[in-house]
Amino acid sequence: MKPLTDAPPIDTASSAPIEAAAKPPVMPGTRPARLWPAVLMATAFWTTVFAAREVEMLTFIRFVSSMATSALFVLAFTTWWFFRRGISRQERLFGFGMTLAGGLAAGVLCDKSLGVFGLLMFALPCVLTTGTLWLVIARMLSIRRPRVGFTIVLLSTWGFFTLVRSDGISGEQRASNHWRWTPTAEELYLSQRSPAQADATSPAATVAESNGTNTGEPVVLQSGDWPGFRGAERNAVVHDCEISTDWNAAPPRQVWRQRVGPAWSSVIIVGDRLFTQEQRGEFEAVVCLDLHTGREIWAHQDLARFWEAVAGAGPRATPTFDNGRIYTQGATGILNCLDAATGKRHWSRNVAEEAHARPPQWGLSASPLVVGGVVIAYAAGEAGQGLLAYRIESGEIAWTAPAGRNSYSSPQFATIGGQPQILFLSDDGLVGLEPATGARLWQFGSPTPGAPLSIQPRPLNDSQILLASPGDMGLALIELARRGDTWAAEKRWGSRALQPSFNDFVVYRGSAFGFDEAIFGCLDLETGKRRWKQGRYGHGQVLLLRDQGLLLVLAESGEVVLLAANADKHVELGRFQAIEGKTWNHPVVAHGRLFVRNAEEMACYELALP
Repeated sequence: MKPLTDAPPIDTASSAPIEAAAKPPVMPGTRPARLWPAVLMATAFWTTVFAAREVEMLTFIRFVSSMATSALFVLAFTTWWFFRRGISRQERLFGFGMTLAGGLAAGVLCDKSLGVFGLLMFALPCVLTTGTLWLVIARMLSIRRPRVGFTIVLLSTWGFFTLVRSDGISGEQRASNHWRWTPTAEELYLSQRSPAQADATSPAATVAESNGTNTGEPVVLQSGDWPGFRGAERNAVVHDCEISTDWNAAPPRQVWRQRVGPAWSSVIIVGDRLFTQEQRGEFEAVVCLDLHTGREIWAHQDLARFWEAVAGAGPRATPTFDNGRIYTQGATGILNCLDAATGKRHWSRNVAEEAHARPPQWGLSASPLVVGGVVIAYAAGEAGQGLLAYRIESGEIAWTAPAGRNSYSSPQFATIGGQPQILFLSDDGLVGLEPATGARLWQFGSPTPGAPLSIQPRPLNDSQILLASPGDMGLALIELARRGDTWAAEKRWGSRALQPSFNDFVVYRGSAFGFDEAIFGCLDLETGKRRWKQGRYGHGQVLLLRDQGLLLVLAESGEVVLLAANADKHVELGRFQAIEGKTWNHPVVAHGRLFVRNAEEMACYELALP
């Protein structure tokens, strides 16, 4: 290898003078290619990176393997650099010092979306690769003073990462990068808001539009409404709704479409109102919109902002409606009870503070559950404070229960064996709790600390539950049996034929339909075997229109796809682009209209009648 200085290298294993490096290269095989280990490591690393994009694997496994690949490359390269006898100590220290200095400078100057983790896992492998390329070029061209070029290459590579911003990653771990001086979707949204709206930035403020729609009349649940996360039963099933399936002749008609603040919340529909959550700068907002126009009626704001590099800023949970009130949970733990008509706050608590807990890596995501006079929220606390139940009238704590330290699922009501109970899935497994006291009735599964479980458990009947199972790396069907005061939970089967990451599934006529990572599929509930797997829609979400046996898929790209709920084959009936941008939010169909949103925009479409 050509040294980085004009002084001869300290290499007792070589007697060749430094001037030999300036001579025409000799034939291959007459001397060792000192740079081949570095070239081989860089080539293997990038080959692995690009090849991994074509391999199907669990999202969590992809994330961990990506980090492990980067760490292994950096460790192997560093070991080679410091222990290669053909490189002098002076050269080793110079190369290490320049890499470290550039990294420290980049750490100070880069956008916060990259951070130390992004620089180490993404930027540093690029720096090592470009540095290796320069050493190869310097040797091939017999450059006599390579240190200057080496310094320029390293600092330029580090410098590039100070010019970009990361806007998160897709479900397949592909980064979305932009120049850091370009406005974010949130900044564009805030810049388009009216002066009156933009000035409403006081903590715990409720801002109401004076447009005649905020009358203060009680909001009452009506037939066909969508009052909570994934519907009234949290199973993503739409009842009493029939639509035209010929989208070529009668495509969905856009009613309104507009920008929104970032959030991974879904929407709920009650009467002629739509409720959702979003981030507005340093404020977390609960928003009430006119169903027909998208115009804001009121917004309640709290001084809170959650952000992380993978999914960005904003709330993760979906509002819940019950008896004229809206219950919401923010990503940092703020639990609000608001009047649905006016947005007036009845009470507010911070579940994370009360449980002395730190929100999980991707924020508190559980949508509140109202049952039996209490609202139940997940707090990720220890010492029996995983789930907290608050009295709906006063906001006082009614009970607490252990429920794992990591979960992105939501508590769910079910009747199993004739007994009402609360189901909750976390890294402690699936539990059934007594609604009035929080007492644990039964538990299934071994603890898997840190497992990012997001899927809702799906009761199939009075004794069976279908759930995401980390032990099976897919789904599991369990049987529950009650013997007196004790319960027994046994696994009937576990299957990897359908492996959802954070994408809930639906059940129809003995089959489960959902995402096997980025590809849609169908699973037989009797055997746990795959029926079919087809349709690359990314990491999206799905609804079941039960009356017609239809599946409405909201793809990760913002495209809406209509499928037949056919257990024998994949049948696509229509598709259209509804919104733009990465879309992980759950779609909603209510009153013959489709509502979709992501972290950038929201839209309402009218579905034609059959």
